[in-house]
Amino acid sequence: MKFINKLLRDEQGATAIEYGLIAALIAVAAITAMSSLGDNLNTTFNTVSDELSAANA
Repeated sequence: MKFINKLLRDEQGATAIEYGLIAALIAVAAITAMSSLGDNLNTTFNTVSDELSAANA
């Protein structure tokens, strides 16, 4: 019984879980931002490519 009470009061693992959740949240935010940035870069490069093709024609 003492072992179970000791496990319930131990908060050391909770800190590791909190850090893991924070890291996961940061990763999701970074992936979302990079995905949006990638779409914008793709559009920009396609526009530049089209303009260069029109200038050479």
